[in-house]
Amino acid sequence: MTIKGTAVAERSTRIDWVDYAKGICIVMVVMMHSVLGVEKAAGDTGFMHAFVIFAQPFRMPDFFLISGLFLAVVIDRDWRTFLDRKVVHFAYFYVLWMTIQFGLKAPSFAAEGGWSHVGALYLESFIEPFGTLWFIYLLPVFFVVTKLLRSTPPLAIWVVAAALEMAHVATGWTVIDEFCARFVYFYSGYLFASHVFALSDRSREKPVLAIIGLALWALVNGGLVIADVSHWPLVSLALGFAGAGAIIVMGTLLARMQWLNFLRTCGEHSIVIYLAFFLPMAVTRTVLLKTGVMTDIGMISLIVTVAGIAGAIAIWRLALLLRADFLFERPTAFWIAPKKAAPVLQPAE
Repeated sequence: MTIKGTAVAERSTRIDWVDYAKGICIVMVVMMHSVLGVEKAAGDTGFMHAFVIFAQPFRMPDFFLISGLFLAVVIDRDWRTFLDRKVVHFAYFYVLWMTIQFGLKAPSFAAEGGWSHVGALYLESFIEPFGTLWFIYLLPVFFVVTKLLRSTPPLAIWVVAAALEMAHVATGWTVIDEFCARFVYFYSGYLFASHVFALSDRSREKPVLAIIGLALWALVNGGLVIADVSHWPLVSLALGFAGAGAIIVMGTLLARMQWLNFLRTCGEHSIVIYLAFFLPMAVTRTVLLKTGVMTDIGMISLIVTVAGIAGAIAIWRLALLLRADFLFERPTAFWIAPKKAAPVLQPAE
């Protein structure tokens, strides 16, 4: 098992299919939170529930696999630069947006247990990721662990990571449980980056065969989900990788045809959407359910999903207009290594 960093480094500054794939990923994440939130509040399910369940085996595996694709380009940097780009960067946005989300929910927390309880919950959010932000909390952990294990045989790391995923660890602590469940996908993205790009290239060259493969994957994934065996050990691992591969192929085909360009836009701004979608999602859900202007749970879930995505983009544009760039761009004061000219390769985020 070798990492062919040059195969990755030769790519252009932005890679179209990566943006499409990340766009699909972030839409699925927003959809999950929107649909399940609406259904919990309404006490009923709608047609959107089927999409959420279908995507469950691969929704986060593909996100983490894609997040690991470009690590080979930066892993050999000195520790100061590496920590700045891969730890401080995400830590800044986690603390900032955790504080924003927490502040909005603080009154309800205080009503339940008093303001001392609110303070304790806030401090706890530094060790137990708050709300929807656990993904960017965990990414720096993956980056650091992978760099620390640089001299360890890759096969040994991969086998242990796969075993952890199949063990379905459930301690109740998000970082531990999600690390065990997701690290194998992130590490695989790093380890097999050249193979991932080769899969994309073959899909672009043979689109008909790629479409046939996607159809077969959809049937198998859907069948195993319906049979309620998708969570079984080994099955969950296989479906995670198969789904990640399917998203890569799907992103490649969409990029080849230049279809559904809104997905590419979502991918280009996936961190913007991830950080800010909670607010328009929650507001839209509350308005639709309380006013009763619409009763179909599926349609409400769909509208809330769209509002979450579009609202997040709107918040970002408004922040830029109001010169509140710090909400989505890390200020120089929070850099621990000097900024450098943009490298030849940049991941989508």
